[in-house]
Amino acid sequence: MKLSSQQLIALKRKRGEKNLTIYELANEIGVSRFTISRIINNDCQSVTSTTVKKVNDWLIDQYTTIK
Repeated sequence: MKLSSQQLIALKRKRGEKNLTIYELANEIGVSRFTISRIINNDCQSVTSTTVKKVNDWLIDQYTTIK
């Protein structure tokens, strides 16, 4: 599977808003820092469906939770 460009933009935007390092972002999402780094740098052609679900769940949580 592949993350859409909108998902990638949302991920980068939320990372910037929260001022998270790659390591911190990976911990919050629940994937390895290498996976997040490849996603952010657009180095990977595809990621597992589990990773896509974790990223989507994290994004939904970020946009629906008032903090």
